Amino acid sequence: MISETARAIALEDRAVGCLAGSAVGDALGGPTEGWSPEDIRARYGGWVEGFVPPFYPDWREARPIAPYRKGDGRVTDDTLMTHALVRVYRSKRDHLDAYDIASELVPLMIGEKQWIPELDREALPLERVFLAEKWLVLRLHYGHVDPREAGVGNVVNCGAAMYMAPVGVANAANPRAAYAEAIDLAGPHQSSFGREAAGVLAAGVAAAMAPGATADSVIGACLDVAHDGTAAAIDAVVEAAGRCDSWREALPVLRDAVRPYDTVADTYREPGLGARRPSRLHAIEELPVALGLVRIAGGRYEDAVLAGVNYGRDSDSIASMAGAICGALHGRDAVPEAWRTGVAYASRLDIEEPGRGMAAVAAEIFARDVERRTAVDATFRALLEDDACA
Repeated sequence: MISETARAIALEDRAVGCLAGSAVGDALGGPTEGWSPEDIRARYGGWVEGFVPPFYPDWREARPIAPYRKGDGRVTDDTLMTHALVRVYRSKRDHLDAYDIASELVPLMIGEKQWIPELDREALPLERVFLAEKWLVLRLHYGHVDPREAGVGNVVNCGAAMYMAPVGVANAANPRAAYAEAIDLAGPHQSSFGREAAGVLAAGVAAAMAPGATADSVIGACLDVAHDGTAAAIDAVVEAAGRCDSWREALPVLRDAVRPYDTVADTYREPGLGARRPSRLHAIEELPVALGLVRIAGGRYEDAVLAGVNYGRDSDSIASMAGAICGALHGRDAVPEAWRTGVAYASRLDIEEPGRGMAAVAAEIFARDVERRTAVDATFRALLEDDACA
């Protein structure tokens, strides 16, 4: 039997591994975002195996709509939003719902400057997050839309899924509870398969937090809760991954497998009119691919993350999702120390402290859940006794 002390250490270690692993994957994947594996190898002279500079040396001018310094160990908005959600959990110290996004998360986006690594200066997080995330502020702060419905009308993408790992930690070892909470939390931001992906990613992290979890058990938990095109895409990509011996050979195979479910064109920066529209038949690309890479890597952190980095397209989110799951599976030390310290230094962030904070919150939530469940059990037993006496 595992002692309470050992269980607490295991929880914290997995939580730190999850959130630090997510941040490192995000930072490594930033400079390769938007490109194909062939473009990436041509630009960097082979496979990316660690920190690299931005794809464009003149990063301030190359893309006027997104003048961000992606590379050199800097985290992106994936990590900024993840850490903001951790702050909301640490404030409430209980389960969250859609209304907490409106009352707690949005004020963090617009009310307090912080160091933004990709801008090389202090700014409001609102300045860095992309258009699909700015939607939260527009709809909730200015539009006063019901938080449970505010995601309707936004582009359907991975915007909510990319920061849902903390929900899996808060519901560690309970994938169905993580899925339900994330579906509620994602409502202000996303609809359709974008919202579904947020729930499934949270479920995957929760499953990975369980003692004895494996890559296969995580994928099984994801398929257990997934619906519609998301379930079909995960199934297709994971099946394709099972036919590959290494992630390098798998990258085009996984792209072929996810293509029928992905609404974004092969020309990633030039999507067609059908891109990112609600559908029960489609899925975001990032989550199924991340799970496929976790399967190929057998849950090994470095292999899964580097595969996501070199896959290209939305590589920062893919590597971040794969990193969150593998970090939760194996704990902090699965994430190479040089990568952890490099990202922390380049981004001016403590990427391990959020995991320690979430572990403490998760333990408190679990204790409250036990109390609540005990009260419900007692009440329901009394109800059954009343039936027996009637």
